[in-house]
Amino acid sequence: MVDRIAEIWGTRTPYARDERWPVRVDQVLAEGIHESDVERWVQSACVLCSNGCGIDIAVKDGSMVGVRGRAMDIVNHGRLGPKGLFASWQGVDNKDRLTRPLVRENGVLVESDWDTAMQRIVSRSKTLLENKGPLSHGFYTSGQLFLEEYYAQAIVGKAGIGTPHMDGNTRLCTATAATAMKESFGSDGQPGSYVDIDECDAMFLFGHNMAETQTVLWARVLDRITGPDKPRIVCVDPRLTDVARHAEVHLAVRPGTNLALMHGLVRELFTNGWIDQDYIDQHTMNMDELRTTVEPWTLDSVAETCGVDAEDVRRAAEIFGTSDRVLSTVLQGFYQSSQATASSCAVNNLHMLRGLIGRPGCGILQMNGQPTAQNNRECGADGDLSGFRNWENPEHVQELADLWNVDSVIIPHWSPPTHAMQIFRYVEQGSIEFLWISATNPAVSMPQLPRIRDILASSSLFLVVQDLYLTETARYADVVLPAAGWGEKTGTFTNVNRTVHLSEQAIDPPGEARSDLDTFLDYSRRMGFTRLDGTPLLDWKGPEDVFNAWKECTRGRPCDYTGITYDKLRGGSGVPWPCNEDHPDGVVRLYRDGVFATDPEYCETYGHDLLTGATIGPETYKAMKPAGRAIFKTAPYQPAHETPDEDYPFRFTTGRTVYHFHTRTKTARSPQLNHAAPDAWVEMSVNDAESHGLIEGDIVRVESRRGHITAPVRVSGIRDGSIFAPFHYGYWDEGTSGGAAPNTRYRAANELTITEWDPVSKQPVLKNAAVRVEKIADGVGQSLAPTTTASRPAERGGNRKHVLPTVGGPAAQAKETMAPVDPPMVATEEEHS
Repeated sequence: MVDRIAEIWGTRTPYARDERWPVRVDQVLAEGIHESDVERWVQSACVLCSNGCGIDIAVKDGSMVGVRGRAMDIVNHGRLGPKGLFASWQGVDNKDRLTRPLVRENGVLVESDWDTAMQRIVSRSKTLLENKGPLSHGFYTSGQLFLEEYYAQAIVGKAGIGTPHMDGNTRLCTATAATAMKESFGSDGQPGSYVDIDECDAMFLFGHNMAETQTVLWARVLDRITGPDKPRIVCVDPRLTDVARHAEVHLAVRPGTNLALMHGLVRELFTNGWIDQDYIDQHTMNMDELRTTVEPWTLDSVAETCGVDAEDVRRAAEIFGTSDRVLSTVLQGFYQSSQATASSCAVNNLHMLRGLIGRPGCGILQMNGQPTAQNNRECGADGDLSGFRNWENPEHVQELADLWNVDSVIIPHWSPPTHAMQIFRYVEQGSIEFLWISATNPAVSMPQLPRIRDILASSSLFLVVQDLYLTETARYADVVLPAAGWGEKTGTFTNVNRTVHLSEQAIDPPGEARSDLDTFLDYSRRMGFTRLDGTPLLDWKGPEDVFNAWKECTRGRPCDYTGITYDKLRGGSGVPWPCNEDHPDGVVRLYRDGVFATDPEYCETYGHDLLTGATIGPETYKAMKPAGRAIFKTAPYQPAHETPDEDYPFRFTTGRTVYHFHTRTKTARSPQLNHAAPDAWVEMSVNDAESHGLIEGDIVRVESRRGHITAPVRVSGIRDGSIFAPFHYGYWDEGTSGGAAPNTRYRAANELTITEWDPVSKQPVLKNAAVRVEKIADGVGQSLAPTTTASRPAERGGNRKHVLPTVGGPAAQAKETMAPVDPPMVATEEEHS
C-alpha cells in the first residue's frame, strides 16, 4: 500500500532499453470496501489526462466504488496516476451532480423537465435559423466527450444547421499539436508511440511538464532512467519541474522565446553536420528556407534572447545531433505561447533533418492536453471536416455530403472554420445569439476572464450549457442540461498516440441525466433535420450505431478505423489507428516508409504562412509538388505580444498542478486531490521574493492590464523575472446564479491573460503576459501549494523550514501489485510493415 498523493508516480520498476515495461497494477477502493465486495469490474479507460490509461471500474450496489489499472493494456501496463485513482470515479458518482434540467425564470435558474428545456432550446434555435440563418448559431465543446458524441455533434452543426462556428476547448490546449502535424506532414496524427520511451537514447521535452500532466507516462520515463541504460533528458521549461530535476540539460527559457531557442538548435545541426542528407533529399522539401531563417541564431544570440547559457544550448543540440534514437514530446509551454505553430514545427524539423521518424525510439509526440481531444479533431466537432478532410478540397466536401446524404452546399467550406476566440468575439458583437457549450467551463479556462464573463452574461445571447455540475459557466445559462458522465454511458475515445479504447457503461446516471449523444440525437429529431431522401439526419439508436457510421467516414483516410469494432476492443487492450484490412492490429508508428500525407488530393491542409497565418491555397500548394514529402516549415522569430516594462516588470505564465484537471469540475470533488491542492497560489523565485520583501505564504496581488488575482506566495525554483499561477481555480464565491458575486476574491489565473492567439493554430497565448506584484498582507502560514512537484519550495531562501510536505494519509493509500504476468505485447515494426 502506497500513499499516492505523496508518492505520485508510485513504486519504480526499472527496465532496460528495448525491454518491455513491467506490469504494475494500481488499485484503490472506497473506504470499507474489500475486493470480495465488488460485484463486477467494468472495462474503461481513464479520462483525466490525455494518456488514456486502461482502467476497470469497481461496481457495488449500483455505484462506482473504486478502480484498478488494466494489466494487459499497452498504454499503462496496469498503472494509474493520482487523478485516475481518486477522481475518475469520485468526480462522477457524486452527490453534487445535476439531476434535472434547469431553466432561467425571472433571472433565476430553476429545476424543470426535459421536454420544457428542449422546447426552449429548439424554439430559439428555429426562430434564429428562420430570421437570421445558420451564422447565428455557435457550438463550443470539450476534449472530454466520447467519439460517438463528437461525430453526432459535428453532423448536427455542419449538415443540420450549416454553421462554421464550431470549436472546442481543445483550441486552448491541443490546436497547435494538430496544426504542427498538418503543416509538416500533411495530416493530423502522432508519428510516434509511447513505446518509443522504451527504445530511445534521448528524450527532449519541449514545454512539457510530463511529470504532472501525464503522470503514468512519466512513471514510464522514471522506470527507464532508473534502469541500466537510461536515456539522456533535455527539458525546456522556465520552472524547475520534476522533468528538469532529472534532465542532463535544463533550458529555463524566458516565456515567449521558444522559437529563438529552436532556431538555435536547428542551426547547430546544420553547423555541425548532424543531418541525414539522404533522408532530406528523398523525403522532405523546403530545407533551404529553413537554413536561411535560422542562420542568424548563433549560440550567443539564443542565450541573450532566451536568458539561458550558450553552452547549455550547445550541449542540448549535441545530444539531439549525436543520439541514435531521439523521442521528442511537446505540450503547453510551446502551444500556449507566442509563435506556437512555428515553434512546434521546429521540433518536427529537428527530426526531419536527422531522419528520426517512423523508427523505434525516434518518435514525435505533439501531445494533447485532454483525454479525447484527438476525437474532437478527427470527428470535426472542433471546426475541422470529419475524417481529417480538407475544407479547401471540394472533393473532400462532396465525400462528406455523400456519406451524410445532404447537399454539399450546406456543409460550411467557403471560409476557414471559426475558432473559439472568434466565436466568443461574434457573441460579443451580437452576430452569434445561440451558443451551446458542452462539458467545458470557459468562465474559468478562457483568457481575459473579465471580458468572457461579460460575453456570457450578454442579454442578447441564448446560452445552453450541458455538464455534470453547476459550474461557473452554467450559472450564466438560460438552459442547463444534466449530462451523464464517464462510467454512466458507453463509447470510445482515442488517446495521444492514436490508441482507441472502449468505455463500457458501469452504472446508471443520476436522476434524469442523459448522455451527450442522446441529447444531440433528441435535438436533431426535434429540429426536424433530414437527409436528401427525407429520412432523419441522425437515425442511430445507440453509440455502436454511431461508431459503425464513423468507421465508414474514416475509410481510406489517415485515421482509418474500419478494422476496429466494439468486440475487438472488449476484454483486451486498446488498438492504435490506422486499423484496417492491411493493418488489422493497428499501426504503432506512422511514416515508417518515409511517405507522408502531403499529396494534394489526400492532405488535410494546403498549409499556411507561419508568420501571418495566411493560407497557401490549393493552386500554390499543388505547384510545390510535395508528392508525399514532409515539408520544412518555419518563420522568423518575433518577440511575444506583451513583454515586461517598467509598470509591469514580470512575465506571467500559467499551467497545471498534478492534483487537478482543468477547472476542477471533477478533481475538486475528490477529497484526496482537493486536500493536496485546495486553493490557488503564485510562484516567485527566491531573488524576486527577497527583492519584494516576501516570504512563503505572504498574500500578494498580481495585476496585469486586464485584471488581478490575490493569492499566497510559494517561493519556488521558477526562473527570475517570471510569475506562475495554476489555472484550475475559479471564483472564491460561487454561490450566485449569475456568475461571480460582488465580493468575489478572484483567484483564476486567466483574469490576467491576454486575448491574443497564434496566427495559424489560433491557440490563445496563455503563457505570456506582463504583470506586477504587490504585497497586501503578511502570511498566516505556508501557501497551500503542493510540495511534491514543480511547485515545491525553493532549496534556499523563502522561509522553507516552515513548509510542511504534501501527503495524503490513510485515505490516499493505493494497492500496487507487481503482477507476475508478461507485459502487454506490442507488435513489431515488421508485423506492421
